[in-house]
Amino acid sequence: MAVIAVVGAPGAPGATTTALALLLAWPLQPGRRILLVECDPDGGAVLAGALEGRVEAVYGLRNLAVADRRGLLAQTLWEQLIDISPEGNAERLLLPGLTDPVQAPGLAYTWEPLVEVLRGLEPQGYDVILDLGRSGATGTSAVLARRADVVVATVRTTLRGLSAVRPRLAALAEDLATAGTGSDALGLLLIAEGPYSGAEVSRELGLPVLGLLPHAQRTARVLSDGGDVTDRRFVRSELMRTARSAADEIQLTVRRRRQRLAPAPAQLAAGPAGPAASAAPVPVPGAGPAAPVGPRPDAAGYDHARPGPAEPAQSVQQPAQQSGPASYPHRHQQPHQQPYGPVPPVITTGPVAPLAGLAPQPAAPAPFPGHGAPQQAAPYPGADAAAQPYPNGQPYPGVQPHPGQPHPTTQPVDGEVLRAR
Repeated sequence: MAVIAVVGAPGAPGATTTALALLLAWPLQPGRRILLVECDPDGGAVLAGALEGRVEAVYGLRNLAVADRRGLLAQTLWEQLIDISPEGNAERLLLPGLTDPVQAPGLAYTWEPLVEVLRGLEPQGYDVILDLGRSGATGTSAVLARRADVVVATVRTTLRGLSAVRPRLAALAEDLATAGTGSDALGLLLIAEGPYSGAEVSRELGLPVLGLLPHAQRTARVLSDGGDVTDRRFVRSELMRTARSAADEIQLTVRRRRQRLAPAPAQLAAGPAGPAASAAPVPVPGAGPAAPVGPRPDAAGYDHARPGPAEPAQSVQQPAQQSGPASYPHRHQQPHQQPYGPVPPVITTGPVAPLAGLAPQPAAPAPFPGHGAPQQAAPYPGADAAAQPYPNGQPYPGVQPHPGQPHPTTQPVDGEVLRAR
């Protein structure tokens, strides 16, 4: 359905914990999946936190920088995913982040192609959550927030938390207004730790509140430091209930923004000149070129396309072709350029073409063992080392690395890999 960016602020407001809560609580229709990508330039935290180090750090974002230079970004993406679904059905996936902040400069030219690939997953049945951490919405990775459908800022309702986040949210809103799809993409997800209510925070910061999560340290520690996510008390906890409500509100916000940004038929017929064109909404990235437009009346209300009393009828024939930037519905809009080499296809208005290396499937590609996707050898050193068994011999519920390398506690049977019990 959408690409959701989760950003934090100084003081560790819990952006990664919130992103994990949304991942596990995200409502999924049959055939759809949800993917969490750790894009924090300061490094990922899920492998050592929620997964308690039970999966080796041979998978992750760092491998995509090399793959992008080789033109294999889309194919390599599937090889770096880890299934963390509690049911083990590959519906909730993780792309681990960087293991060292010094690796972040190597992704400077990969962020934009990566977000285009992630946006192209929507027709194949994927929603995407981007964990940007505290600094992922600035610098070279700012394109991730600009291309997201909704940007969610996690804020603690304490005086210290609100004071620290105010200038950062103001700068982020200005950046989204000038380089993104509008400042209305930004919303708040509050952590109810302090005395201020959601209405007071929204009024002071000038941003809508998309959800209010409780300050439940014991439940949140399961997401930040590891624990049993299949436990009934955790599934029915207040934190997960409010996370599901926040996910519903985020999806509603996405639908409203897409309806607002979609070019209306009357605006498409208005033409490239005049006040209506300057007020036209920015098209959704990947929605394809706008439909041809025709002439329109000038400021005096006279339509030059119609012959008047002193105008010959031949004036109806107008040039049908235009060249240069004027052929676009927005006078200053230029064709989308990809300065970093070829990028896999994104959302199209015609029949959906699957990403390179994936066989066409009716619902969504299944790149995990036992789901029908082609197996490819991992091209990176150490990628053949799969997840390490937990010291007590029991694997983390729902963890299955991809692709093709079975867990040390699993055995291949009849061409498939059975999950460890």
